[in-house]
Amino acid sequence: MSHDTYESPLAARNASPEMLRLFSPQHKFSLWRRLWLELARCERDLGIHRITEAALHEMEAHLDDIDFARAADWEKRLRHDVMAHVHTFEEAAPAAKGIIHLGATSQYVVDNADLIIMRDAMRLVAARLANAIDALATFAVQWKDLPTLGYTHYQPAQLTTVGKRATLWAQDLAMDLEEIEHRIALLKFRGVKGTTGTQASFLALFDGDHGKCDQLDQRVTERFAFSESFPVTGQTYPRKVDAQIVCDLAGIAASVHRFANDIRLLAGMKQIEEPFEAEQVGSSAMAYKRNPMRCERATGLARFVISLVTSPLQTAAEQWFERTLDDSSNKRLTIPEPFLAIDGCLQIVVNVARGLVVYPKVIESFVMAELPFMATEEILMAGVRAGGDRQELHEVIRKHSLAAAGVVKMEGKPNDLLDRLKKEPAFKNVNLSQVMNPRQYVGRAPEQVTAFIEKVVEPIRARYAKSLGQQVELKV
Repeated sequence: MSHDTYESPLAARNASPEMLRLFSPQHKFSLWRRLWLELARCERDLGIHRITEAALHEMEAHLDDIDFARAADWEKRLRHDVMAHVHTFEEAAPAAKGIIHLGATSQYVVDNADLIIMRDAMRLVAARLANAIDALATFAVQWKDLPTLGYTHYQPAQLTTVGKRATLWAQDLAMDLEEIEHRIALLKFRGVKGTTGTQASFLALFDGDHGKCDQLDQRVTERFAFSESFPVTGQTYPRKVDAQIVCDLAGIAASVHRFANDIRLLAGMKQIEEPFEAEQVGSSAMAYKRNPMRCERATGLARFVISLVTSPLQTAAEQWFERTLDDSSNKRLTIPEPFLAIDGCLQIVVNVARGLVVYPKVIESFVMAELPFMATEEILMAGVRAGGDRQELHEVIRKHSLAAAGVVKMEGKPNDLLDRLKKEPAFKNVNLSQVMNPRQYVGRAPEQVTAFIEKVVEPIRARYAKSLGQQVELKV
């Protein structure tokens, strides 16, 4: 391993081997060769007999044994990556010399390969999402009955449960999965469209037969498992496709960011923590610390993905007429990098969700510190049922609530609202201890967890059954 050259942390520290393989030079250029092979096969099937079986066999025999040094030498001379690989492929399959790339433009291989890679990368992202949803759902069921403080405006609000909160995180990811599945289903192939999208070269190749031009486009599209190609293109597929995909990845990033932030906040309150390994060091100076470094990493990666949205949108906006080349250098960054980063993000979510540590006693202490305030409506109604005047009781509760809040905030003492109310004659016939069961105040949270698992999670588990249960070992 060389240590004197920059190495992307997306590759070194975050993305999985599966995602890195999809965006590797080997995979891309092997796809180029497969695209050339299928083009030649379909052209021969449609009557271009100068393409021989011997040529097809030689091409098929050399789909993966790419001489990258030779290709680099050709590119240095030609200053054109596609033609460099055409010549390198011809040297490996000399019987195909002159028929590789027949009638095609560079974007036949470049764009179609990119679409295949993005489709497969989205499928991997979908599997990652399903695993994250599965992990959070398992956690939600485990803790569906444990009351915890809800927060609005980051201020204590009505109680919820630990499990119900986890369904909020899972629901965000389920929405993202729906978007990714939709994007995969709608993705079209560029197909076989020629230099400016007019198919003029293929019309000449087939002696003016428009039907064969359509058949060639359709056959090659189907060979790569796309249901359809774009009806019309310029030289490239619409760059709006890239923008749509990156926007969907940014949506996932927003969901990851929210989950990771919530865990970081809960860790600060010592209620819930991410996994922490036996020899893990939280701080070089403060040995006691258990920093939420996994969620912090996920937050940073998610922020990076969100920041990339504008670039492919600008590229889509600035494509002049049939095509301009300012997209190429930009796409080399703004397509692989959000995929690599989201892959890393979702691995972290799965790792954290499968190993979350819950501290029920700490959670209970937070609940009990606020519960007297939360229970005031129930106390009020209990007082009315015992024969009290609703308005008078309300005033008594209001006065003592403000006083108890002052004790908590100004003196740092425990909430003494119940002790104050017990001394009030208006509540002498009310058993105030009965109103201090937190489970009375979580509403339908446990039932909502059960319903969410049944309606949302189980169908996802069924669709991705073969991909579930992955154990994620995070890179350093």
